[in-house]
Amino acid sequence: MSGDGLPTSPGRLRRGAGRAWLAFACLGWATLAGAAETQVLDDGVLRVEVAPALGGRIVHASLHGRGNLLKAGDAAIAAQPSPVPSADGDNIPYLGHELWIGPQARWWLDQDVNPQRRDSAAPWPPDPWLANARNRVLESSPGHIVLEGVPSPVSGLQVRQALRLVEGAPGTLQLDAEAVNTRDREVHRNLWFNTRVPATSRVFVPVASPGDARLRADGSEVYDGPVAWWRDGLYSLQLDPPPPGKGGRRGKVFVAPSAGWIAAFVADQLLLIRFDLQPGDGIDPGHGQVELYLDWLAGDPAAGLLELEVHAPMRRLAPGEAMQARETWTVLPYDGPDAIDAQRARLASVLRDLGVLAD
Repeated sequence: MSGDGLPTSPGRLRRGAGRAWLAFACLGWATLAGAAETQVLDDGVLRVEVAPALGGRIVHASLHGRGNLLKAGDAAIAAQPSPVPSADGDNIPYLGHELWIGPQARWWLDQDVNPQRRDSAAPWPPDPWLANARNRVLESSPGHIVLEGVPSPVSGLQVRQALRLVEGAPGTLQLDAEAVNTRDREVHRNLWFNTRVPATSRVFVPVASPGDARLRADGSEVYDGPVAWWRDGLYSLQLDPPPPGKGGRRGKVFVAPSAGWIAAFVADQLLLIRFDLQPGDGIDPGHGQVELYLDWLAGDPAAGLLELEVHAPMRRLAPGEAMQARETWTVLPYDGPDAIDAQRARLASVLRDLGVLAD
């Protein structure tokens, strides 16, 4: 395990994978909803559960004594704890935090395993081999885990993920992702982190002006579009009651952020996600570096979700070439009111303490 997160010698680690599996059996196996086996990472402050069988996704993250920050699909996990990827399968809503490959408009274009989805330029579902294939554990300890996925016939990529609790920074998780082109031709893709939290979470993104955030309303007979809020360089979404005749709000915001972070207040905690800010021309024009997707029903708020999405830049990968991306999560307690001004004040204090904002 290198200081940067991912193994410096993947071949060596693959040969030692059997020993890693033996160690893994003794280190914090747990169960989610009595179904999917998870690996527990714990630094005494932050507890994280990772499910290798569910595409290597994170299904739980919380400070000790507080609730899960993530929106996890417990019912789907209990029903299908060991999924098998299929070229004609649908999305399984395991939720949590997972790694996608962008851009979405090209998800099914460059593949031959499902010609119908290719010919219709299907925008859904995500790559089943990325989302649902069991990941192999290459390294494991109470403080870190390294996972390797399988080569995907849909995207042409094989993904490796490393999750590490940062020493000397309690409550901080570093996520490193790498994707290797396994084809004999070039691929044009990007890495895409997707973190689901409850729909009632309050999110903030740094945005220099309202024009740097493009809102798409996914209206229907049930839904009206999201309501945006912007003040003093901060962008958020408001859960205003839907208009008469509508039951909730649904839509997506495509953001060109002014700094490399997202913050969310959820379950009496503050989740701060940091990443490298990218120039606009590095992001696919159909996306934003940050995207917020809201699905909220006023009468059943627990049924919805809010997605906190971060795109790495587009890359053209020659055969055997790899691309990398990183997120760093910091989780802190929040015992203040569910009020936007109080949360803004707490966020500003945390950003100053971490050196993200100057005093």
